[in-house]
Amino acid sequence: MRSAINKLCAKLGNPLNVNVIKLLNKQRSSRSLSDLTNVQKPYKRNVDSYRGRMKEDMLNKKEGTGILEYSFLSIPIAAFALGTWQIQRLKWKLDLIEKLKTRINHEPIDLPENSDGLESKEYYPVRVRGTYLYDKEFIIGHRSLLIDGKPATGKQVPVASSEMKKGYNVITPFKLADRDLTILVNRGWIPRSLKSQAKRQESQQGEVEIVGILRPNERRPPFVPKNRPHSDIWNYRDVNAMAEKVNASPIYLELISNNNYDRYPIGGQTKVELRNEHFNYSLTWYCLSAATAYLWYRKFVKGVPFTS
Repeated sequence: MRSAINKLCAKLGNPLNVNVIKLLNKQRSSRSLSDLTNVQKPYKRNVDSYRGRMKEDMLNKKEGTGILEYSFLSIPIAAFALGTWQIQRLKWKLDLIEKLKTRINHEPIDLPENSDGLESKEYYPVRVRGTYLYDKEFIIGHRSLLIDGKPATGKQVPVASSEMKKGYNVITPFKLADRDLTILVNRGWIPRSLKSQAKRQESQQGEVEIVGILRPNERRPPFVPKNRPHSDIWNYRDVNAMAEKVNASPIYLELISNNNYDRYPIGGQTKVELRNEHFNYSLTWYCLSAATAYLWYRKFVKGVPFTS
């Protein structure tokens, strides 16, 4: 059957010099190629779409990693900067402590006529002459006994250890002899048993010359109760309020020690030690900087996950 068709097609094609068999085969091949192309087009579109999504995801991932990388890197940089700042603060604090000690050991100076510039004279020993106004005397407490600016021990003074941390500082107004001015003088420490003025030993009478350390106002320390001026209860050194209470000028002196610990009040209750934790703070910041810098290097340079 097939050979007969081929012969017929050959006869029909000869007059036109056309090979019918080849023409049919060519048409069949074209149709098959077209069908294959039509099948491949959706596949190619899917592949291109997948590749596009993959490329976009990679770009987004890379962008997100970059933000995280730089954000994490800012931690060790900031910690290092804070550590360096604490070193600078340490130097400032040490210079301040040395400055205060130098002032306290300075030769006594006279009280300036103009009280506006007293801030520049803080912690200097000041010499004044005048009379104590004992009838306006009051106390601040509780206060621990200080010897040379440090808490006292039983070997230094004839006071029981239980009494050393529960005493008071005696504040007495002092009327100057050379001018119409009354200041405040911290005469020193007394034990709790001498809280009542009637129980204290005789005080200096008449005109006397004294030397005391000029001290500034004091902010209320944490956890310390507020002062109650109307009840004459003082828990910290509020020079302005105390001066107003006794009608004096806000000038406050702390008597220097006379090394006579058998008589009360005991002078020399000036403490110049300032809290200095800047070295510990700087060490903490530098350690944090080193630790976070290592984690950053391990994660973003070496590519090691945090969870491994």
